[in-house]
Amino acid sequence: MQAPLVVVMGVSGTGKTTVGPLLAEALGVPYAEADDFHPPANIAKMSAGTPLGDEDRWPWLDAIGVWAHDHIAHGGVVSCSALKRSYRDRLRAAEPGVVFLHLTGERKLIADRMQERKGHFFSGAMLDSQLATLEPLQPDENGVAVDIAPGPETITEQAVAALRRAERQ
Repeated sequence: MQAPLVVVMGVSGTGKTTVGPLLAEALGVPYAEADDFHPPANIAKMSAGTPLGDEDRWPWLDAIGVWAHDHIAHGGVVSCSALKRSYRDRLRAAEPGVVFLHLTGERKLIADRMQERKGHFFSGAMLDSQLATLEPLQPDENGVAVDIAPGPETITEQAVAALRRAERQ
């Protein structure tokens, strides 16, 4: 399997930052954390409990798209919520070869995991906003969904298997 360029997507609390590095290690490719691409103004907004608007997200998505484009030849994994189809379209415009790994789960499980997190700027109060915004992957999008109920290692194994199956199709 050629090393894919994977965007690990989903609402906050689904484990993107945990599964992303594990997936990158399993695939032997570099990992990037999407939060590192946010400008300080975005972090300040989210820290204050204010959801970002699309105008806030475009430069962030463009920066992730540049990273993706720069890594297509040898693969990579980047976490990015990519909640809306328009966001994923913007990432695909920067690098058409990206494949999305959508981490999905029950609201209660996600909320419980968010309450356990320490030192992260995202507030659990924003979960409902993200769930309302989420537009799941569509059949015409290059990607797979994996449930987050098992532990991170199992999620990673399932993700690698799903990516391999998707590549063969």
